[in-house]
Order: sequence, then structure tokens, then C-alpha cells
Amino acid sequence: MAPSGPRSVKRGCQRALYWIPVLFIALIVAWSYYAYVLQLCIESIEDTGEKVVYLLAYHVIFFMFVWAYWQTIFTKPMNPLKEFELSHSDKELLEREDRGESQQEILRRIAKDLPIYTRTNSGAIRFCDRCQLLKPDRCHHCSVCDKCILKMDHHCPWVNNCVGFSNYKFFMLFLAYSLLYCLFITATDLKYFIKFWTKGLPDTQAKFHILFLFFSASMFSVSLASLFIYHCWLVCKNRSTLEAVRAPVFRHGPDKNGFSLGFTKNFLQVFGDEAKYWPVPIFSSLGDGCSFPTCLVNLDPEQPSSPAGSSSANKSAAEGRQFPSKPLRESQSRLLTSTPSWSESEGARDKDKMGASNPVMTVENEA
Repeated sequence: MAPSGPRSVKRGCQRALYWIPVLFIALIVAWSYYAYVLQLCIESIEDTGEKVVYLLAYHVIFFMFVWAYWQTIFTKPMNPLKEFELSHSDKELLEREDRGESQQEILRRIAKDLPIYTRTNSGAIRFCDRCQLLKPDRCHHCSVCDKCILKMDHHCPWVNNCVGFSNYKFFMLFLAYSLLYCLFITATDLKYFIKFWTKGLPDTQAKFHILFLFFSASMFSVSLASLFIYHCWLVCKNRSTLEAVRAPVFRHGPDKNGFSLGFTKNFLQVFGDEAKYWPVPIFSSLGDGCSFPTCLVNLDPEQPSSPAGSSSANKSAAEGRQFPSKPLRESQSRLLTSTPSWSESEGARDKDKMGASNPVMTVENEA
């Protein structure tokens, strides 16, 4: 019991240090607001119409940027439901057994009634020793948060939070609005940046803010553009950053496109099926984070099959997280019942290859 005090102090110091990158971003944004609004618009721009237009457009972008950043930071990552946790009797049974096939038999028995389709590289059931639960598909344990995170993408130090199912849409909007913020500042500051070098600006402190504002905004634009484009590609392919590095493993083996349903359905899975919520940092992603539809021709014999027309009471995690008896959710059913759009050439080749032996492609829900 004695070491618990020093460990808690160390943990508290670590948590405080984790906020340094967020504080750095907050200070940069605060300075950019001062430099753009006061030094550029109010002090340097003489045309009233130009000043008003710049200020109005700036504050709209600034508000959306800060809102998305706030949501990304303070939205709590979602953890697996209690149905994935081991009961007390199962824990005791697992502890009594030796590590090996006997434990896997126990885990397979527990996973039989759960929508779990991915495996480890060796084909074993994915189990978290620290959290004592069976990992849902696309769920991973974060060493920083010390929790299992649903559809974990990565742990981002710039938001001091795990980016996963509950806040991935917010993270995408944060990248989009921060990029738009930097591009807007760069474009509107360019004329006065040129005046700085042509001696067209008054000799005040404002000219130095204008100079550094242009440099910082343009540099951040380059890094944000590359990151935003990469994550747009991930959304189109329905992959997380972890899955892009290491493909998820199913019973038939690794499949990098295992969760891809085509561009449109992949996009809707992250942003939802109501277009009015797409640009707003409000949760609208489809599903509950514990199970995801896939397009695979190889059925998992250990899992109960569910018809494509079955539904559940939930449309999203925001509307309650009751775990249904069938793995297929209502929102996921809508993704699968419409005409499939295959954007991946691999999926088209696989479909042609299976034409002779399996004329009907089975669209299976594999969360």
C-alpha cells in the first residue's frame, strides 16, 4: 500500500504534462486572434467594407474551429459494453486454466454469443488482460488512457485524448476547420504581407504581427493539409490509422478492406445519414462502436448469422447503448440493404473470382 502514494503523484504529474501540447495550441490560437482581429483588421485595414467582411468570415470559421477542437478534446472515448466483460465465474475459470488452447476454448465459448469476428494474427480470440474483456472488432487498448477504446484510431497528444468511435467525426471536422482557418488567414493577410516588404505599412508593431501571422498560418496549412488528406483517404477506405498500419485479421486471414462498404457508405458511417449534421460537431455517426458491417464472402462458422433485414432499437450510440440480440443494427442494416457501391478494385476482383462457385455474394455483419 505504501507505494500507492508516489505512484498517484507520478500519475498526476504525467496527466498535467499531457496538457502541455493542448496549452501550446491554445496560446497559438489566442495570439492569432489578437494579431488578426486587432493588429490586422482594426489597426491596419483602412477600408471599412473589407474590414467588416474579413471580421465576419473570420469569426464564423474561428467559432467552428474552436467548437470542433473542444469536442475532440472533451468527448469521452467510448469503452466496450459490459457484455464483453468476463463474469466473475469466467474470470476464475480462466485463471485456473493454463495459458494456451484451454483458455482459448473458454474465450471462444464466451465470444460465441457476441458479434466478434476479428482475431489475432495467430487466429486467437482478441482478449485484453488489463481490462479483462473480449475486445470488440476495431477496439484496441490505449496505453496512455489505460482503457480499451472502441474503434480506436490513435491517441493524439494535441488533443490529449484518444481519437475513436465517439469523437472521430469531431477530429475530422477539427482538421477541416483548422485548415480552413489557416488558409483564410494566409489568403487575407497576403496583401499586407507584401506591403510589409514594399514598405507600404506604417512603422508600428502591427507589421511584425502581420509578418509572423502569415508565416505561422502558411506553415500550419501545409502540415494540416497533409494530415487532413490522409484521414480523408482513411474515411473513404473505412480504415483507422491502426488498421492502415496493420490490417484487421478475420478467420480467413488479414483483410485491409474487410470493413469497407464503398465510398458513400464509408462516409455515412462516420458522418451519419443526415446531411444537415455533417459540418456540425454533433455526434451523428452510425452504429454503436461495438459492431460494424463488413462485405466478406467467407462466413464465420462460429458466429450466429443475422439476416440483412434485422434491426435494433438503436440508430447510434447517442440514442442509448442497449446491446441487441442480433449483431446487425438498424443504421448498419440501411448501409447494407441498399445497392452496394464498390469503390475498391479488390472487392470487384474478389466478386468476379467467386462468381462460378458462389454466385451470390453474402454481405455479412462483422462488428
